[in-house]
Amino acid sequence: MDRLVATRVFVSVVEHGSLTQAAESLDMSTAMVSRYLAAIEAWLGTRLLHRTTRRISLTEAGQAALAGCRQLLDLAEDVEHQAGEVGRTPSGRLRIASSPSFAEAQLAPALVEFQRQHPEVGFSLVVTDRSIDLAAERIDLAVRITNSLEPTMIARPLASCRSVLCAAPAYLHAHGQPRTVKALQSHRCLTHATVGAAQFRFRQRRQLIELPVTEGLSTNDTGVLRRAVIEGGGIGILPTYLVGEDLKCGRLVRVLPTVEPETLGIHAIFLSRQHQPLALRLLVEFLVERFGGDLPPWDR
Repeated sequence: MDRLVATRVFVSVVEHGSLTQAAESLDMSTAMVSRYLAAIEAWLGTRLLHRTTRRISLTEAGQAALAGCRQLLDLAEDVEHQAGEVGRTPSGRLRIASSPSFAEAQLAPALVEFQRQHPEVGFSLVVTDRSIDLAAERIDLAVRITNSLEPTMIARPLASCRSVLCAAPAYLHAHGQPRTVKALQSHRCLTHATVGAAQFRFRQRRQLIELPVTEGLSTNDTGVLRRAVIEGGGIGILPTYLVGEDLKCGRLVRVLPTVEPETLGIHAIFLSRQHQPLALRLLVEFLVERFGGDLPPWDR
């Protein structure tokens, strides 16, 4: 007897609470439903349901098996869906959300490269630093940089976001190079308002250190923060995905290079793993390959 069908029958009986209603939804006879239930119980070697003339309830073993059976059906459905896409050309329009700085520095070039490979895929790129409700705003994929994902979110890790303490050469020439973390408190510091206003966060000996600082400027936009640091406004913490070239060409100089600001995760967030459009599934795999590895490309 087909074990996949037997699994579907078991889940349907549990959801309907009745063999008769499950039989109607599956277009089977009640007798056939009973045979499939007997088959899955024989397969698993245990009784899954308490059945009386009035009600049906799960046994302890049935309760334990139910989640796995649902996952099996989801997986089978997903395999069937993906197999049906073999040979198809990805197409359609995807709505993508990202922070402005990551979108400009890394995501926009990645999407352009993806379109070179898949020219029938279009994008609407929404840039914002606020947390977006994917369902309400019809977002297919959001790229978020955080260490605090909600447990209900479906996420795929893309890369690590490292940051550096840095300043413009002109600022350091005028005010001197701090030699210790504590010395930062005597400097003008530029901060990101949503990451931690009036403080710098570091990892030292596996402990998180939050250092109060004197703010010269605070902003909720990482690109604006970068510009203020380049103009000599003070010392700031900036992500390497954004300032790698600035450090290479000398527009910015690392401050306290042995001190490591807190590392964050870069994640691809989407609403469901099931029945993803072909274009979305290929895009996620593309971003994982482009940004992933021991070090993301901007840190290599």
